[in-house]
Amino acid sequence: MTINSINGCIGCEECVKSCPCDVIRLDKETGKAVILYPADCQICHLCRMYCPVDAIEIRPEKSIPVVVSWG
Repeated sequence: MTINSINGCIGCEECVKSCPCDVIRLDKETGKAVILYPADCQICHLCRMYCPVDAIEIRPEKSIPVVVSWG
């Protein structure tokens, strides 16, 4: 699994909306984000960057530097 956890999730769905690979979904029962397809994660950091409460942690050994196309 690339993303360690989504502890402290408030259910805002920002991570779900920002994920280009559709890895994260909102659990209808708990109202919190869950990682359904960890193998499809491209480690783009968008979920982590858009999370308003810093609930997403990406393991250092799986993390790569954030690359932005605008410099």
